Amino acid sequence: MARSKLSLPLAIVVVLHVLLAGLVYAEPEMDPYKILGVTKMASQAEIKKFYKRLAKEWHPDKNKDPGAEDMFIKITKSYEILSNEEKRANYDRYGQMDDTQAYGNAHYGHRHDSFYFDESFFNFPFNSKNHRDFADSKYTLHFNQYVNDVVPDSYKRPYLIKITSDWCFSCIHIEPVWKEVVQEMESLGVGVGVVDVGYERRLANHLGAHRTPSILGVINGKVTFFHYAVAKEHLRQFVEDLLPQRLVERVTDKNDLQFLNSWHELNKPHVLLFDQVPAVPLLYKLASFAYKDYLQFGYVDQGLSETANLQKQFNINTYAPTMLVFKENIDKPADIIQAKGMKKQIIDEFMSNNKFLLAPRLVNQKLFDELCPVKQFHRRRKYCVLLITGDEEVFSFGNQAFLSFASTNTREVVRFAYVYQRLQQPLCDILTQNKDSVVILERRNAAGKAFFKPVTAWNGSEEDKQCLQEELERLQKDPSILIHDAMLPELNNEFASMFIIRWIYASYDYLSEVIDDILHNNWREMMPLLSLIFSALFILFGTVVIQAFSDSSDDKQTKPKAKDGTKAENGSSGSSSTSSRPPKKNFVEVTELTDITYMSNLVKLRPGHMNIVLVLTDASKNILLSKFAKEVYSFTGSLTLHFSFLNLDKHSEWMNTLLEYTQDAMQIDADDDEGANRKMDYTGYVLALNGHKKYLCLFKPVYTGEDLDSKSSEDEGAASGGRSRSRSRDDHPPRKSNRARSISTLQIHHKLDRLGLWMERLMEGTLPRYYIPVWPGLDKITPNK
Repeated sequence: MARSKLSLPLAIVVVLHVLLAGLVYAEPEMDPYKILGVTKMASQAEIKKFYKRLAKEWHPDKNKDPGAEDMFIKITKSYEILSNEEKRANYDRYGQMDDTQAYGNAHYGHRHDSFYFDESFFNFPFNSKNHRDFADSKYTLHFNQYVNDVVPDSYKRPYLIKITSDWCFSCIHIEPVWKEVVQEMESLGVGVGVVDVGYERRLANHLGAHRTPSILGVINGKVTFFHYAVAKEHLRQFVEDLLPQRLVERVTDKNDLQFLNSWHELNKPHVLLFDQVPAVPLLYKLASFAYKDYLQFGYVDQGLSETANLQKQFNINTYAPTMLVFKENIDKPADIIQAKGMKKQIIDEFMSNNKFLLAPRLVNQKLFDELCPVKQFHRRRKYCVLLITGDEEVFSFGNQAFLSFASTNTREVVRFAYVYQRLQQPLCDILTQNKDSVVILERRNAAGKAFFKPVTAWNGSEEDKQCLQEELERLQKDPSILIHDAMLPELNNEFASMFIIRWIYASYDYLSEVIDDILHNNWREMMPLLSLIFSALFILFGTVVIQAFSDSSDDKQTKPKAKDGTKAENGSSGSSSTSSRPPKKNFVEVTELTDITYMSNLVKLRPGHMNIVLVLTDASKNILLSKFAKEVYSFTGSLTLHFSFLNLDKHSEWMNTLLEYTQDAMQIDADDDEGANRKMDYTGYVLALNGHKKYLCLFKPVYTGEDLDSKSSEDEGAASGGRSRSRSRDDHPPRKSNRARSISTLQIHHKLDRLGLWMERLMEGTLPRYYIPVWPGLDKITPNK
């Protein structure tokens, strides 16, 4: 009995000793500083240095020690914590291995003095960090890795990503299927990733993953969630659905010539796969996506009777898949492979060797960089033979001869290409010297520096071919024959117009995914998109309603204005009826032409736009502006007309200089009855200025007095106007000063009587145009002191 009483405390002591020993040893095992062998004061450079050394030492592929896998995981996790300043500070303060908790199922750690409690103490065999399958650990993604590596790479291949967490019971159930799918997809070229929300909550939130387990796909930087039961067939179909629908074109005897002949338009080689299966193989679709920028892909189902002629034409073996690539010659394939079990490596090598035509057209800077790469090492010189030509029929013989010469090239360091001069004019202006259209060049740096030498004015003759052959042989012996150097401009993107078509296809794919998400009630992910759609519809509806009310109010206001126009003098009503568009405002916006507004209102005026400029003085400003607004109001509906005024008291020198450029300048001076000594009065003149084409139309004021029906022309009536003013002064002797002022005011008011008719002729394009070499500069705009 005494012995049993003694054995009970002894057993308790032994159990406590074991427990405390486990706690004591847990801390150094989980200390990232001790695992990496650095102090708490270590810098990021030191941490990175020690991590690289230990990762190489303990990598399971190099270290055959049974504990290498566990040690490698600890090293990786330790570096992940210490390389992140936020996680490192969190560990230093609280002893936690990361700054977040995993979706309610994560592990919790707590440090108090020298005690550290961790889930590893309980040793549950779930998806914890110490028992995680190493096959998953090599696919583990971090936020920076996803943004910098996965997203750019997703434009060449799709990614399949699993979202998991510690203590995730459902994750265990899908693990066997996941491993089997990963093994198959990875061999086909699909990227694989695993995100543990307990350690990468930021990445999980970025992907929109709000539960575990989840499976998603990433392609072209876009995330798509998998909604079906986790089965191998479903996941395979999910990966196939991620790919664009128009990657591979089905080719038969009816459309084979149309498919192969499009090489010139698309500037790409064409690939044809002959196979017995009715569906396009996934491996071929993935290869098509990876090389979509370089090759055009077609598929021929050998089981269809509509493809019998194609199989006979190219002598296709029906017992094994056959892949052909066609370049400029559509009757004979440039390369061919045939094998029962085509692997990804074989297809990649085949397509990499046939990415370009024998003599492709330079259509953008990206293609230029790949065809004619920048020189990096002395032994890796790359030369480009460039033909500067056109797409007209007259160049067809020379272009065909250049292609024939390029097809005989066996030098790996020489590439042949051609460029259309009208589409790449800046590049051709630099390279063409003495009308030589064939140029050999070598690019020296990415900034555009290149050495080149014009060879010959190519017309496709045997002499031209011989001359080019001799120059290439000289170049192989002496690269210094490239005697010219220049900075080449960036090439224009000739396929930029196809952006709209690509955008339509992308919109179609995106709408398909939206509908799919709606059908699966993925509302949490759809809420931002639905909010954006409803906001856009609300703004559009509001804009339409406001515009409708605005147009109705404008119509009501223009009707009384039209009635007032019928009562105006000198045919203002006639000009109202000829306006192509009704005025949108009930006022005329007239800005002053100054040295500040000079560039935007004249020199840099958009093509097709004109500025109607009224010339006035301070004394006549109010009267002329009021009359000017009435005469031009009916023309304010035109979007190409702008209205301004020029103050002669500030800018008389500019006006003199402008009219000196015109052919009519001397006629203006000769019409002055009072002689050349009198300073010319341009008050009431109106200029229609076309800033882009550098011409003007001139309206000269005509004073009609009180006889508003008198006839005179708009452009040729200056002399008669002068005589009319002289007779008016002779017939009416001077009276009181207020009477003289009223006569002067009346004269100024009637200077613009015929402006409405002149504006009609301006809109019809029947006015004479006076072209000038250049608009007077700002040095001619001198304010009157």
